[in-house]
Amino acid sequence: MKDNAIFHILAFLIVCVWGTTYVSSKVLINAGLSPAQIFTLRFAIAYLLLLAIYHRRLFADNWKDELQLALLGVTGGSMYFLSENTALSYSTASNVSLIVCSCPMVSMLMLAALYKEERLQRIQYAGSVLALVGMAVVVLNGHFVLHLSPLGDALALCACLCWSIYSVILRNIGKKYSSKLISRKVFFYGLLTITPYYIIYPQWPPIELLATPEVIAHLLFLAVVASFGAYLLWNICVDHLGVVIANNWIYLTPIATIVVAWLLIGEKPTPWLFIGTAMILIGMWLAAKRQ
Repeated sequence: MKDNAIFHILAFLIVCVWGTTYVSSKVLINAGLSPAQIFTLRFAIAYLLLLAIYHRRLFADNWKDELQLALLGVTGGSMYFLSENTALSYSTASNVSLIVCSCPMVSMLMLAALYKEERLQRIQYAGSVLALVGMAVVVLNGHFVLHLSPLGDALALCACLCWSIYSVILRNIGKKYSSKLISRKVFFYGLLTITPYYIIYPQWPPIELLATPEVIAHLLFLAVVASFGAYLLWNICVDHLGVVIANNWIYLTPIATIVVAWLLIGEKPTPWLFIGTAMILIGMWLAAKRQ
C-alpha cells in the first residue's frame, strides 16, 4: 500500500478530474455541441498531442494485440461515451450515475471469473460492496427512489459493461506495451469507430461556435487534462495498482462532481455526501487490505 501511495494519489486526482467533466460537457451541450461532437473533438486533440510526443511505433507486435487495442478504443472510447451520454437523455442523472459508477464491482466480478489469481478475499469483497453502497448514498442524496427507464438504464448498463471490459483488456495488454502507445491507440480507434455515427447524423458545429472562448476553454480541458493526461496516467495506475484497486477510486466520481457544483454554482452539499464519502473511503481501505 505504502509503496503504491503515489499511484493511489494519481488515481484519486484522475477521478476528481473525471468528476468535473460532467460540468464541462454540460456547458458545451448548452452551447450547441452534441455529445458525439464533444467526444470527437476531445479525442482528436488528445490523439494529436500523443502522436506528437510518441510516434516512433505505429502498430502492435501482432494482429491479435492490435485487435485488443482496437477493443480498448471501442470500450473505453466511442461506445462508452455514446452510451453514457445518450443514457442521460432517457434516464435520470441519478440512475445513470449509479449504474455507470458501479463498474468497479462489475470489473471485479469479471476478473474473478476469468482469472483465479484475481479472486479477492472476503474482507476485500466486503470493502468493495461498502464502497458501492457509499457511492449510492452520495448519488441518491437521501432520496431512495429510482425512476426506472428501460432504454436509458440499458444504455447506462452498456457504458458500465464497456468500462469493465476495457479494464479487463487493459490488465493483459498493459503488461506488454507502454501507456503512451495504449492511450494513443485508444484515442485513434475511438475516433475511427465513431465515424459511422456521422454517416447517420452528418452534423458538425459551425466554426463560429468552436471559436468562442468558453467553448475553447472547456474543450481544451476535456482534451488535454481529462483525456490526454488522465488516460495516460490512469493506464499507469492500473498497471501498478491492479484493475480492482484502481477502479475502486471511480466510486469517488460523484463526490468530485458534487464538490465542483458546490464551488462553481453554489449547490451546497448535504450530510449524505459526508456519510457516503466515509463509507466509500472505509470500503476502499478494506478492499486494498491483504490478510
